Amino acid sequence: MKDKAFYACCFGVIFGIFLRSFIAIDIYALIFFALISISLLLFFSFISKRKLGIIFSIFLFAFCLGVFRFHIYDKINPDIFETKVGKEFSFSGLIIDEPSVAENNQKLIIETGLAPQGLALDSLKARPFPAKSRILVSTNFDESFKYGDEISFKGILEKPENFITDQGKEFDYVNYLKKDGIFYVMKYPKIDILSHSNGSFIKSILFSAKEKFLDKINFVIPEPESLLMGGLILGEKSSFGQELRQSFVNTGTIHIVALSGYNVTIVAEWFMKLFSFLPINFSIFAGILAILLFILMTGGSSTAIRAGVMATLALIARATGRNYDVARALILSGVVMLLFNPLLLVYDVSFQLSFLATIAVIFLTPKIEKYFFWVTERFGLRDVVSITFSAYIFVMPFILYKMGNLSLVALPTNVLVLPFIPFTMLLGFVTGFIGLISSILAIPLGYISYFFLHYELFIINLFSNIPFSSISISNFPLFITILIYIVFIYKIFGTDVKKLFTVLPE
Repeated sequence: MKDKAFYACCFGVIFGIFLRSFIAIDIYALIFFALISISLLLFFSFISKRKLGIIFSIFLFAFCLGVFRFHIYDKINPDIFETKVGKEFSFSGLIIDEPSVAENNQKLIIETGLAPQGLALDSLKARPFPAKSRILVSTNFDESFKYGDEISFKGILEKPENFITDQGKEFDYVNYLKKDGIFYVMKYPKIDILSHSNGSFIKSILFSAKEKFLDKINFVIPEPESLLMGGLILGEKSSFGQELRQSFVNTGTIHIVALSGYNVTIVAEWFMKLFSFLPINFSIFAGILAILLFILMTGGSSTAIRAGVMATLALIARATGRNYDVARALILSGVVMLLFNPLLLVYDVSFQLSFLATIAVIFLTPKIEKYFFWVTERFGLRDVVSITFSAYIFVMPFILYKMGNLSLVALPTNVLVLPFIPFTMLLGFVTGFIGLISSILAIPLGYISYFFLHYELFIINLFSNIPFSSISISNFPLFITILIYIVFIYKIFGTDVKKLFTVLPE
């Protein structure tokens, strides 16, 4: 009974957020259904005493809660900025994240208050504004910006627009930015830095350590290998050229340079195997320590934290074999994340991929490991191959629907590359830390790291250049995607699903 009530509550919230992401629901109708759910709960609890009715009532109330949470979160955009769209205006604000550096420009996320028109730029410092919003500013490389800088900027305020990707899919750029509280963009405004170090002290230290860490790696490892190392250990892929990025997409290896629970899980498991001669609790601690190190080195970003949570749950499940308990923890962690930010469910691809990959690692991998008995267990190769296969198979329908790209060489490329990724990442961490002490001492490790990185890039470029290594499917149907996942869920959780929907005894 308790388990069914738990799942009814969690899935009710998730379904409510999901439906509200596509359909606007009147708040009065929502209150009406919430009152009905409470009435039904009281009726089935004290009068009819039907347990199935209690479960349905809990689901309905949780559904209303999910809809209501999305409704509240969807109203955070201050309307006062709407009248300024398309006009040149002056703002002052704070850079609340580290700049994202691309090939041709850098992007700044600025939390700002509205500045009165005509106010001099140099008089905007420390001015309090009651209405605040976030603006994504694109600028060139003329000046170096850092997290915590207070700036004044003047330009034409615009609203973001959706665009068509190279695969012919429409990318929902508006809601992609909206999930981070960004409602406006501004291209190449006039910018003046007013002051430095106005952000969180802890985040400032983390970002500073990350910057120095990357500098040491770039000093001892040349490009493009240093770019790959930055992507592996810190998710830094913004500086990748278009050709290199496309090679990762074509070979289905873009996940290794993304902040997802999948690649973090592989590294954590490798750390566990490295310390497998110790008691199980100590080896689990080593894996979790690797995850914590990863989160810290990425600057403690929300994406890294989500990946870390997913990886930790997968790690504990794999190490202890308690998939059922971890399944509840996984669902509960997902619901908590969605309550904090309900836009993640539909508009954050990183969250979706992390969740799907973690499900695959926890539940699908144990079912298919028996088919890879022919792969050696040395260096954890059998685990890497089985995890790679299960994760890729499980996320492939979603990738087809969301991105429209099907890699025909993903499995062989991943099998040839992934076994070396954990060791490469370990070398990267050690190289960076030693480099912070002495750049000279880090050079030998840099040469070893370069060898592995060069091999990995060679394999990725080799398979990417094979004719028809990937194909684009611009309109992969949603209903086929849902149908595939229904089959997956039945194959993996068939027995449990039957138990879950079994009519409870009176």
